[in-house]
Amino acid sequence: MYPEGHPSLAPAAEGVMKRLEDLLATHSQLALGVARNQLVIEGVATDSRNPVLTDLANRLHAHQLGAISFLRGVTAFEVQNFLRLVATDAHRSGDPLGLQPSARRNVIPHVRMYPVAYDRLQLVEDEASDAPDTREQRAARTRAAQLWVGLARAAMALEELDEDEDADDTQVDPSLVARAISEHQRGEAYDQVIVGYLLQIADELKTAGGADALQLKQRMTQLVSHLEPKTLEKLLEMGGDNSQRRRFMMDAAEGMTVDAVIKLVHAAAQAQGQTVSHSLLRILEKLAHHAEAGGGTRAGVADQSVRDHVSELISEWSLTDPNPDSYTLALQQMARSSPMFRVSAESAFKPDSQRIVQMALEVGVAGPAVLNAAQDLVEHRQFPWLKQLIEDADVPEVTGVIWRELATVERLQEVLETDPLDAEMLDGLIPKLGTAAAEPMIEALIESESRQKRRILIDRLIELGSMVAPLAIARLADSRWYVQRNMLAIIGGLPEIPAGFGADDFFRHPDQRVRREAYRIMFDHPELRERAISRSVSDPDPQNARMGLAAALEGCPRTAIPLVVTRATDREQPSEVREAAIRVLGRIDDGSVREVLLGIVQPRRTLLRTRLPAKTPEYLAALRAIQRFRGDRRVDAALRAAAASRDPEIIEATRAPVNPRHERT
Repeated sequence: MYPEGHPSLAPAAEGVMKRLEDLLATHSQLALGVARNQLVIEGVATDSRNPVLTDLANRLHAHQLGAISFLRGVTAFEVQNFLRLVATDAHRSGDPLGLQPSARRNVIPHVRMYPVAYDRLQLVEDEASDAPDTREQRAARTRAAQLWVGLARAAMALEELDEDEDADDTQVDPSLVARAISEHQRGEAYDQVIVGYLLQIADELKTAGGADALQLKQRMTQLVSHLEPKTLEKLLEMGGDNSQRRRFMMDAAEGMTVDAVIKLVHAAAQAQGQTVSHSLLRILEKLAHHAEAGGGTRAGVADQSVRDHVSELISEWSLTDPNPDSYTLALQQMARSSPMFRVSAESAFKPDSQRIVQMALEVGVAGPAVLNAAQDLVEHRQFPWLKQLIEDADVPEVTGVIWRELATVERLQEVLETDPLDAEMLDGLIPKLGTAAAEPMIEALIESESRQKRRILIDRLIELGSMVAPLAIARLADSRWYVQRNMLAIIGGLPEIPAGFGADDFFRHPDQRVRREAYRIMFDHPELRERAISRSVSDPDPQNARMGLAAALEGCPRTAIPLVVTRATDREQPSEVREAAIRVLGRIDDGSVREVLLGIVQPRRTLLRTRLPAKTPEYLAALRAIQRFRGDRRVDAALRAAAASRDPEIIEATRAPVNPRHERT
């Protein structure tokens, strides 16, 4: 990671670009999942022992990024800008990319950065033990906790719009994590992150011991048991090639509980195209029951037997069907000679819908049979195949007829009523319907109780552009806070503020989530930005205040400086709010600011000696911020006193680079 302006940066970006061109020639995008010590690329996790890739994963993780996608059409200039962004030290800047609003984060047209957030999670600590922990035990506990929180954090990557909803979501509940994974519709980039954590957890459980590993093992068992079979199978398909998938299963067989192992075996068999005998699975399940329910030597023998059998089964997988050919043939003959249900001759010889559509496109003729076949494909959830076939065909006289039959407002309403929402079909219908799609989508957004569905609809409405502005403004008259919040989110995502719209009316709204969206709209418009920063910095909601302070980092208006000072010095404020305010003060070249920072960092004189202030995030932030005023006698004395400390964090803070000057003095 070269600093900006380094002569090697452009050649490095060109090197990355050459690799991307080859990959994107056959793929529409390249998705990179980010785990703490690994990247997951096209389902394959990198070696956590590789120092270069581990450092890159750590750097991206520090920016609180869960995944990155490079889209076809990316240029070397865009790659260079991306490298410049992620090369910034998130710890020193205090402004991770993942915490920035989407409009600021995704400024590179063909690069998408997906955030994940810890703020919805809580760790419940175990009861304190009388015996002091060793360094190895503390490291093991930290590692187990980090892996679980990282997985939950990635799985429950919640939309910023819903940060304050549903208090139950703050619990690290495996069933909630499983439900979030099953219901998520973010696509390949999301799956990459989940796979990366599953690989790391399986590897950790293989060797970890103690109460913390046991707790992680129990959580993973609950997670696997609550995952839908299709979801688990899909994740295992993402787990790379057969050898890596096999290694993951071997690690799981050694470290996870036997119930989880049995379910993983079944899903892995499906993902790898293997067939496992039902009788064998029943035997393994019976052994697992003895292992879980029994005690003493017998339970231990049953537990080890399950793991040994699973390991042998996985290591010997080589045939797509383990049954003898003669046995398989006999089963096929039995199935043909004695059908379980009688079918009519008409349904037995019913033409295949896919073939009918293909033939229609080949001969260039459409009729009732073709339209019925297209309807049948949609009803049987084969719309993606049909859409791709139509797009690849150059037969407008047929494709136009099919689209007129499928792309109707009624069809769109049927799709909007489904749960989970079929995003792929929605994306196929919206371009054909145009403005006619906006009204039903807004109505569905208002009525939906699904967070993922609301996210998809808001994104698609924003993509429709300025045509949705009048509809969103009209819905602002609805007194329900969540309706107003969602409409403001749509308006804020549009390229320009619609004529006649004023966000000021919502600055005094009693709900902090509505005020938050009003602030976001005004932050992005220079003529409104100063007023928005002043109002948000003084907002009683801490999250709104932090958002305003983050915006002030890019330029704090003079009128907001007293408000920032108040936030920085008020000890009743949350620590993270005070720290954010102090970082803003470090960007302001003003004598009054210097006095405020001195009041935080100056050593306290006692009768016998001089004592440094307590090491808090606010103190460390003030040490970094006050370096702008080096050369002042009192400032230099305070920094020398801190540098003489034996604490490495305090020493490091005294060496932080001076922040650039953004403000007009």
